[in-house]
Amino acid sequence: MTDSRFKDHLGRPIIAVTGMGVITSLGQGLSDNWSKLTSGLSGIHYIKRFDTEGMSTRIGGTVDFIAVPANNAVERSYALARETTNEALAQAGINGDFNGPLFLAAPPVEPEWHDRFALAERAPASTQPGDAYDRFLAAMREQPDPVFLEAVQFGSISERLSDKFGTRGLPVTLSTACASGATAIQLGVEAIRQGRTERALTVATDGSISPEAVIRFSLLSALSTQNDPPEKASKPFSKERDGFVIAEGAATLVLESLESAIARGAKVLGIIKGCGEKADHFHRTRSSPDGGPAIATIKAALVDAGLSEDAIGYINAHGTSTPENDKMEYGAMLSVFGDRLKDAIPASSNKSMIGHTLTAAGAVEAVFSIQTMLTSTVPPTINYTNPDPSIVLDVVPNVKREASVSAVLSNSFGFGGQNASLVMTREPV
Repeated sequence: MTDSRFKDHLGRPIIAVTGMGVITSLGQGLSDNWSKLTSGLSGIHYIKRFDTEGMSTRIGGTVDFIAVPANNAVERSYALARETTNEALAQAGINGDFNGPLFLAAPPVEPEWHDRFALAERAPASTQPGDAYDRFLAAMREQPDPVFLEAVQFGSISERLSDKFGTRGLPVTLSTACASGATAIQLGVEAIRQGRTERALTVATDGSISPEAVIRFSLLSALSTQNDPPEKASKPFSKERDGFVIAEGAATLVLESLESAIARGAKVLGIIKGCGEKADHFHRTRSSPDGGPAIATIKAALVDAGLSEDAIGYINAHGTSTPENDKMEYGAMLSVFGDRLKDAIPASSNKSMIGHTLTAAGAVEAVFSIQTMLTSTVPPTINYTNPDPSIVLDVVPNVKREASVSAVLSNSFGFGGQNASLVMTREPV
C-alpha cells in the first residue's frame, strides 16, 4: 500500500517540482534571472529585431541572445524551450530519455510577414478575387520550402522537444492565451494524479514578437506607448499604467509524484498543491469587469489545494499593467482575501521587470513563485512610484523584501476568457 505521507487531502499523489529552467529578457538560466529580478532590474528595451519606425509601441522584452537557424516564431520558441528544458532536467538529475508525457504551451503559429511576402512573389498571377490560398499552395507545390513548412506547423515544437528529450506518448500542445503556461502545468499535475505517469515534463515558451504581433496588440490598445525610457513602461497597479509590455521567454518544470521523487533521491524544490481554472465568456479579449470568473478560479485553486485563504503568504499577481485588467484582478483578490491584502499578503508583478511573456507567463511566474519560497525573498514590483488609490495592495514596491513564505498563489488571466491559478507550497503539508 502506498504510504499516506505521499497523498494529499483527497487521496491523490502529491506533486513535487524537482527541476526548473527559465529564460526571459533578463537573461538565460534561473540563477541569472533570479538575481536580476530580485535586484529590481528590467529586461525591457528598444526592439532591434525589426524596424519600429512609425509604430506607437517600440519597446519589448525580446530574447535575442539565443541563436536560431531561421527568423520565425517557431524556431525562436523551440530554441527557448530546448534551453530551459536542458536546465530543468539537469537540476532534476534526469539523464537519457525522460520517459514521461510532455505538455507544451506554445504561441499560435502564423507565417511571418516576410515569409508571406516571399511566397506571394513566387505565386502565380491572380486570375480571380479570393484565390490567394490557391495561389500560395500552387507556389509551394512548385517549389517546396521545408523551413517555411516547419514554421507554420503548430505541433512542430512539441514534436521536436519530444524527439530530443525522449518523452513518452503523443506530446500535447496547447494555447490558452496568457493562461497557457499555468494550464500546461495543470495538465501535468492531472496526469500524475490520475496515475497515468510518475513524472511529466511541462514546458511553456513564446518567441513570437514580430511586427504583426506588436501591431495587433496595439490595435487592441493593449500595449504601453510609454517608450522612453523602456524600462519604466511596465508599471502594474500604478495610476499612470497604460498597457502591458510585450515580451518573450520560456520556462520548464519537471513534475513528479512526491513518492517517486523521494525514491530516486531527487531534491524537492516545491509542491504544486492546487490548480484552478474557469472560463470567462464576457468578451473575446476583455475580462469580466466584476471579476466573477477570476474569483471562481482563485477559489477553485484553494479548494483543490485543501487550503484556506489564510494559508497564502504571497501572491504572484498576473499584474499586466493594463488599466482594466489590474483593476479586475485587484477586485477578485479583494473578494477572496479581504483586508489581509492591505498588510498581511504581499503581492508583486514579475511583469514590471520582464514584461508579459504571453504564452510562457504562467510557467515563468510559477518558477519565480517557487524561488520566492526557496530563498525567502519576495521580488519587487518596480516603477511603483504613483500608486493607483483605488488599488490598495502591498505590492512590495521597488525593492525586494526578505520574508519566509510557505504558500504562494500565482494568477494567470488570459485573453479569450482563459483563467488559471496555481497554489504552490514549500512543503507537502
